[in-house]
Amino acid sequence: MIGSLLRFCIRERLLVLVAMLVAVVSGWTSMRSVPLDAIPNVGENQVIVLAEWSGRSPRDMEDQVTYPLSALLQAVPGARSVRGRSMFGFSFVQVTFDDAVDFYWARSRYAGPVCTRAT
Repeated sequence: MIGSLLRFCIRERLLVLVAMLVAVVSGWTSMRSVPLDAIPNVGENQVIVLAEWSGRSPRDMEDQVTYPLSALLQAVPGARSVRGRSMFGFSFVQVTFDDAVDFYWARSRYAGPVCTRAT
């Protein structure tokens, strides 16, 4: 099998060179036209909402910011899980979406005006 393939390639040099040239040109044009992502995002589709309220205790942050935000974001379509963390002056709410949900759509679903800095 390999011997007959080698004999064909030696006999038909021009045909092999033309086929190789066609393969190289089509590969080059494919590489130039297909968008490549150098660092693919293989993580979960998630959005993290950070709220700051300087000088407040974790209990205040939990009662006034983290819990209401978590309850609000659980109603977002496609949300798989909502987790909230409170610490001194900060509240983190992490919303994990299903894989079928578009990343940019998911980012537009958070409660933007609610998360502004309070003084």
